[in-house]
This record gives sequence, C-alpha cells and structure tokens, in this order.
Amino acid sequence: MNAQEAIAYIEDYTWSTTRLGLDRTRALLSALGDPQKKLKFIHVTGSNGKGSTCAILDSILRKAGYRTGLYTSPYLVRFNERIKVNGRDIPDEALASITSQVRVFADMMEDHPSQFELVTAIAMEYFYEMQCDIVVLEVGMGGALDSTNAIDAPEVAVFTNIGLEHTEYLGNTIEEIATTKGGIIKTGCDCVVYPGPAEATLRAICSDKDVPFLLSDFDAAEPVTHSLDGQELKYKGKLLFFPLLGQHQINNLCVALDTVYVLKKRGWNIPTAAIESGVSSVSWPARFQVLSREPLFILDGGHNPQCAEAMADILDDYLPDTKVTFIMGVLADKDYNSMLDSVCPHALRFVCVTPDSPRALPADKLAEIIRERGFEAAVCRTVSEAVDAAKEKTEPIVAFGSLYMSGAVLKYFEENG
Repeated sequence: MNAQEAIAYIEDYTWSTTRLGLDRTRALLSALGDPQKKLKFIHVTGSNGKGSTCAILDSILRKAGYRTGLYTSPYLVRFNERIKVNGRDIPDEALASITSQVRVFADMMEDHPSQFELVTAIAMEYFYEMQCDIVVLEVGMGGALDSTNAIDAPEVAVFTNIGLEHTEYLGNTIEEIATTKGGIIKTGCDCVVYPGPAEATLRAICSDKDVPFLLSDFDAAEPVTHSLDGQELKYKGKLLFFPLLGQHQINNLCVALDTVYVLKKRGWNIPTAAIESGVSSVSWPARFQVLSREPLFILDGGHNPQCAEAMADILDDYLPDTKVTFIMGVLADKDYNSMLDSVCPHALRFVCVTPDSPRALPADKLAEIIRERGFEAAVCRTVSEAVDAAKEKTEPIVAFGSLYMSGAVLKYFEENG
C-alpha cells in the first residue's frame, strides 16, 4: 500500500457514514495496543477558533522544546496536513505503513470504523511511534461521542467559542451543545473556557467532576497596533507580536495563553521566551490570510455565520470604507443567508463557485440568491476560473465560505504565485 492507496482506503468510509459513538474507535485502538494511553493530550473543542487555538498551543510548546503532535481537520491541500509532529506533516511512507496496520484490524470489525475513526487511530499510532511529549488534539464534531474522546483525562480540556452547529447531532440550544461538548471534561484534567453563553453549563460539569475551571480573561490582552502584516498587543504587560489578524484571534490567543498557564501549574516547563517566540511565529492558513498584495487577495476559511461576522469586523477594521469582490462557495447545509447578511455591506460584486464536496451548494443557486439581494454575481466552474475572473477588477478580493474551497485557492497560489 502506498500513500495514495491509503488515502483512497480511508476516504472510502466517508463523512456521511459517521455514526457518533466510541465503541468502534476504542475497539480499533485496543487492537493497536492502545497507543493513546501512552500519550498526554490537550483536548480542544468548540464551534469556532479550534484550529487557530491548537496552532498557537502547538507553536508555543515546540518553542519550549517539546516534541508535539497536532491533530486537526479538515485538511486544506494535502491529506497529510491533518497529522503533524513538530510542525511537519506525516510522511507518505508512515501514512501508508500505519494505514496498512490499521486496515488489518478495521476490516475484521463487523461494524466498520468511519473515515474519521480510521484517521484518529492512525494519528494515535503515529504520535506514539514518534514518541510525542504532548499531543494537541482537535475534536472532530461535538465532544462526548467524538472518536477523539477515546482518550483518558487530558492535561487540559479547552473550549473555544461555542455556537449553534450540527444541531441534528449535538442539540438545539447552546446549553445542549455545551453539554455534549463538555463530555471531554474528565476527572483529573483542568479546564479552560472561552467566555460566553456556554460557560455556566461547562462550569457546572467541572464542579460535578471536581475539575479546576478557568474562564479565559480577554481583558488581559490590550491591542496596540495592527496591519495586514500582523498585530501587536500587550498581554499582562508583556508586548507580543501576533501574525493572525482580528480581535477574535486575540480572544483565541487568550484562551491558548491561559491553557499555557494551566500547563505550567501542572509542571510543564514553558519559559516566557518560548511563549513570545511561539506566538510570533504561529501560522494557520486560510484565516484572513493575505496571499498577495497586487492585487490584494485575502483568503478566509469562514464557513458559518459567526465566522462571517468576525470576517466582516476585520474588514471594517483593516479595510474601512473599501468595497471588495467576494469569491464565495458554501455547503448547502450552512446558514449562507446569515453569512451574506454580514458580508454584503462590504461587497461590490461576487464570484460564485461550487466547493469540492458532495454537500456543496451549486454556484448557480448561490448566485441566484445573491442577485436577489441586488448584487452582481458571476458563476465559475472552478476556483482557478473564479480567481482569474476576480483579478480582472481592481478592488481587493476576499475568498471565503468553505474550507473545501480554501484548499483549492491555496493550491492555485502555490502553482501560479
């Protein structure tokens, strides 16, 4: 089995076959010798900001000298991006070898593991083989019944901003969703929480399980200056440079830094210099990422109303009184009308594409909805065509709406500069 065959095998058990529950993951990990029981974790869940928070933590811990694993989803350009050790994607050879090993056990199971369960098992085995000191583990969906929750108590259970999402699986209210996500809280861990409507529910879970609860303090961060190159802020009096843009990213940074504080209390050696260096060097693609200056081209993976609102706030702040061309592609099960409510005040025109996903909203349907709002909306067959069409104009370009589309945009810039 080579890497391409490994990926084809994994993706044969697609997202649509996912059934929430831990039995299959636990059985598969047990057959592998329970590699997850030999690792330490930071377990991160939420609705928005999970990936950025994970990237910040990974960067700081690497600068502190630890060998880190990082597990995130989805990938943007290459499947291997989902599993990293010390900032490097899992090599093709390791992906193929471990997938072959996992396949032997998975194919023997009467109830076959889903795609995400397979990838989770592969990641755990790889992190164990690479002798990671600590793994930053992003929840796929929810918490309690997500396959990543097959781990024992993590060092820290981290909660980023929680909103309404995946209501058919997680619940119809913030409280229900927070309860589901709160399933990653286990006796023996600490808990760090993003302030918001979910905090009371999470505090109660921590109280029931005798888990120390820390509500992140956003007032500890004071913005100083910002530009499209990054932002400077004072955090508890210390000046930091932070490449990720927007106030919401400063909030995510506060959650990450509070998590570092908790880790230090638990005995992890994380010097101040490692924190400063880790924060200044963090990279997380497709989060209001500037891909070119002439023309100004910004890529944002925002794919729900909260993300679109945050992006609109950044446009107000970084490009005031400027209208842009939006390249937009969305999934049909997203609240794209609310997303449009946020971005339309900044729009001059739209270029619509269909993301590479079976759940995608067709570009012509999206264009029809946008035209009903009184905007020009072109339809392109591919992301490459959309970027070329948008570049024919002189105003800034912002591509957003789906991480599936974001990967195609990044690939375009890799190939064309």
